Amino acid sequence: MNVDQKAVLDTVNRWFEKSVLGLNLCPFAVKPFRDGRIRFELSTGQSDEDCLSDLLVCLHRLDQQPEIETMVLICAGHLQNFSDYNQFLDLCDDLLELEERDGIYQIASFHPHYQFAGSQPGDRANWTNRSPYPLLHLLREASITKAVTAVSDSAEIPARNITTLEKLSDSQMMEIYGSR
Repeated sequence: MNVDQKAVLDTVNRWFEKSVLGLNLCPFAVKPFRDGRIRFELSTGQSDEDCLSDLLVCLHRLDQQPEIETMVLICAGHLQNFSDYNQFLDLCDDLLELEERDGIYQIASFHPHYQFAGSQPGDRANWTNRSPYPLLHLLREASITKAVTAVSDSAEIPARNITTLEKLSDSQMMEIYGSR
């Protein structure tokens, strides 16, 4: 699959700004984004092995560049099927463990067809983790701990996000998330 790298990056950046930042779905993202400490990387991989290799490169880059708060690996050419993506996440966790990075980093998952267990495909709750392409969001666990302790109601964020999305009209959802 040939992907237009600039178009993919532009699409993900628009989604991030309109959804994650615009709807305040992750209140912890505003400052690192404003400070230029979030990196978006495009994987050109078309297999699990290729994407894992790109994930490993991102982990090493985070190790070497502490000024990068978080990285988002975009797997635009692979993992289009949510079930395949969900199984791939186990391989990602295995890689973190193999590289002795579990407890240092964790991966938040986003996919165009994200569906929480027990939910229906159209449930707005699923949209809290929907993105234009399959994404692996690499987070520093120390940063998560620091952010969560600084915000007294952090446990309420998921429920608040669902309520935010449920209040949007279909046209607002289309404006933010597009037809992808």
